[in-house]
Amino acid sequence: MADTQRPLSPHLGIYKWQVQMATSILHRGTGIALAVGTLLVLWGVFSLAQGEDSYNQFRICIGSPVGLVLMFGWTWALFYHLCNGIRHLVQDSGAGYAIHQFVRTSWLSIIVSILLTVIVWAYVLTSGGAA
Repeated sequence: MADTQRPLSPHLGIYKWQVQMATSILHRGTGIALAVGTLLVLWGVFSLAQGEDSYNQFRICIGSPVGLVLMFGWTWALFYHLCNGIRHLVQDSGAGYAIHQFVRTSWLSIIVSILLTVIVWAYVLTSGGAA
């Protein structure tokens, strides 16, 4: 066989990082986080069904610093996946494919998801929901 110089397959080392690439990777990552984090939510639902003692044990675990961080992350993953999913729905209709629109909506999905997460957790923490 002759020694030929074939082009490299595209990979992360070749591409310059852009917000569109980050949102695509984040969308996949938050999908996985939602699947795993849903187990925590199910634990809460099942512990509620099992009675007060079981639910109090769940509240102690989820009210710990680690539990709060996990639930905060799960909430952000939920809102990010929702916002980015809506962005993809709009793009599936054929709109928003111009580069400036793509970049703008990518940033918008990140910003709106952070704002929604902060609003929800501000409400939870001020209403005594995490105590």
